[in-house]
Amino acid sequence: MIEALTPDRLRAAVRPSAGPPPPLPTRRGWAFDVALALFLASLGTHYVLIVQEPHSALLLMVPVVPLPLALRRRYPLAVLWAVLPLALLVRHQSEDIAYSAGVAVVIAAYSVAAYGRRPAAVLASLPAAATTLVVLFAEAKLPHFPNGVVAVLLLVPVFAVAYELRMWRRRAAEGHERLSALEREQLAALQRAVEHERARIARELHDVVTHNVSMMTIQAGAARKILDTAPDKAREAMAAVETGGRAAMTELRHVMGLLTIDAGTGDDPAATADLSPQPGLGRLDALVEGVRQAGLTVGLTVSGERRAVPPGVELAAYRVVQEALTNTVKHAGGAAAEVTVEYAPGHLAVEVTDTGGRPTGAAATGNGRGLIGLRERLAVYGGTLHTGTRPRGGYRVKALIPLESS
Repeated sequence: MIEALTPDRLRAAVRPSAGPPPPLPTRRGWAFDVALALFLASLGTHYVLIVQEPHSALLLMVPVVPLPLALRRRYPLAVLWAVLPLALLVRHQSEDIAYSAGVAVVIAAYSVAAYGRRPAAVLASLPAAATTLVVLFAEAKLPHFPNGVVAVLLLVPVFAVAYELRMWRRRAAEGHERLSALEREQLAALQRAVEHERARIARELHDVVTHNVSMMTIQAGAARKILDTAPDKAREAMAAVETGGRAAMTELRHVMGLLTIDAGTGDDPAATADLSPQPGLGRLDALVEGVRQAGLTVGLTVSGERRAVPPGVELAAYRVVQEALTNTVKHAGGAAAEVTVEYAPGHLAVEVTDTGGRPTGAAATGNGRGLIGLRERLAVYGGTLHTGTRPRGGYRVKALIPLESS
């Protein structure tokens, strides 16, 4: 259905940014235009040959009138303004020649309306085409219609069809652009999701590996040093290494279970292994005891009324304690640490402090990623992490996680 030419649409049509430029002609379109131009030129040649009077120079130009139509898609305005003067020059040679030139003008006018890249020039050129047609058909004997109306009868449907084609092409280009923008947004969202998931898995692997391996390294080193002088204590240290290794494997299986596509299908033994639940506040005693076995004096204090906490918040609080104690073992050998968990009405507070000490050999493996991961983990639940040295020496790590008031 042809859209009405309202003033708003006309104003939109004459703006330079009314639409994208038309694409370059295809080979098929180019071949069609060349064939059309040659066909009309052959008709003009035929009309010249049947004229009985001596051929004048203007008459010999008749076959040239439609030749510019071969470029009508690529240069529509130039083609129209090349055809118009040629058509006016040969208009008086013969009635058939006037009709032939008129067809070339109609096709050139259609091409301008359909393919013109400058709307203002297009609107200015079409009246010139209409005037040329009126002049061409001024002496033609057409039944039922005044000769001057022929141009209007020809150009109105041509302009309407060309305008509708132009609007359809513009809508198609806009739809394609919207689809491209949507695809770009979906791709960006997918990339962000992949990055967030990669960061989450990296946090889990760091928390699992760093703590347990650090404890195992310290226990193994202690066992090596006292193996000859205190074999019983060395065996206890190696048992602690074994326990830490089993704990690390358990948590690694849990993380790998998140990555296994065929989890639960029975195809992968690791995927179907019994997975313990994610650690939470209820396992802080075991965590602190494992650190004590590594030689660090640790105290644990829980205050406030205990209540149900979302599993994700419990895991985040557990990781805060785990990372802080791991850093204490690595960077403050010989220090004493204190873990405090407070169930406040509107938040959960977790604080780990130490008295300071000397760096151990494991300190060289740190890269600061642990505290960054904790901040990212806590930010998911609206929590904050505060770290820094204490006025009286040592280091403090404190996390505040908002909770719904019960």
